[in-house]
Amino acid sequence: MDDETRLQTVPHSCEAIELGDVMALKLRKRVIEALSSRPGEKLKAREIATWICEKYPEEAAAKLHASASLKNQTDLLNQLVAEIGSCRPQWQKMHPEFRTAEGIKPRLYYWTSKSEEDEVEEAELEGEALLPGSDEPKIREHDLYPMLIEFMFAEQGVHGYRIDERKSSNSRGPGGNKWLFPDVVGIENLTDGLDPEVVAAIRESRDKRLRLWSFEVKILINRSNARETYFQAVSNSSWANLGYLVAAEIEGADTLKELRIRYAMHGIGLIKLDAANPAESQILIPARERHDLEWAKCSRLSRENRDLSAFMKRVRQFFQTGDL
Repeated sequence: MDDETRLQTVPHSCEAIELGDVMALKLRKRVIEALSSRPGEKLKAREIATWICEKYPEEAAAKLHASASLKNQTDLLNQLVAEIGSCRPQWQKMHPEFRTAEGIKPRLYYWTSKSEEDEVEEAELEGEALLPGSDEPKIREHDLYPMLIEFMFAEQGVHGYRIDERKSSNSRGPGGNKWLFPDVVGIENLTDGLDPEVVAAIRESRDKRLRLWSFEVKILINRSNARETYFQAVSNSSWANLGYLVAAEIEGADTLKELRIRYAMHGIGLIKLDAANPAESQILIPARERHDLEWAKCSRLSRENRDLSAFMKRVRQFFQTGDL
């Protein structure tokens, strides 16, 4: 259980947290101060609570002594963490600059004056970006592809391959290939580890022996681009058994809510890719499987792109030899 959901005594109304005498801890004001003093830096609720207690020890002590249920400093920190999580939705309505990074536990909080559109534009610039919570320059979207391939092989046994849209023929003119090619594709061998006689029987029966996966990768998804990126994944994955939208950063609880609504209609899953540690990545929403491949779409993709053609050749070789 994460810090925000611990069973603490949280006031029924967030306004109640703001009331009290002169020495009372005005939590919303202090949280905003903690975040706005270092804009863009993502902090856990416990880190914010610790900062408040260290910065305003008299206010923290007054809150501790005023409560019959709080016995020590640890109890106080737990209470503050719970109150921050409980009041977050209301405070975000009051302060648009108060943002959260989603898809990870515990949730991260930060303060920024940038619009959500500006955040996406900045994240997608073909220059250097920053790892979440780090001051070290690094990643572009292309840097995420090998991380995703590594994670999917370790987590699901999926053999991943990069699809470079620049290798497309563009025979249909400008915009003809828009939202056509995924960033990464994968093959999952459903017979891996089975007895050779069973594998042979499956081959002869022409039962399903593999699943094909499709992945659309983004550095950042927030409310400004959630629908567009999701429908891009829907379009790019329409041929595969399983389709996923993948993001290094997901910002805002409403963003996850929107993606879950779209999932109910279209079945595209969601992966939170941890760029700092790919092994800690998570499948937040498992994709809904399509039983049959769309071979006509596969044919178009193969004709239009050399990487897709090479991928389909691997699929053919698997059916012939069972090897990847």
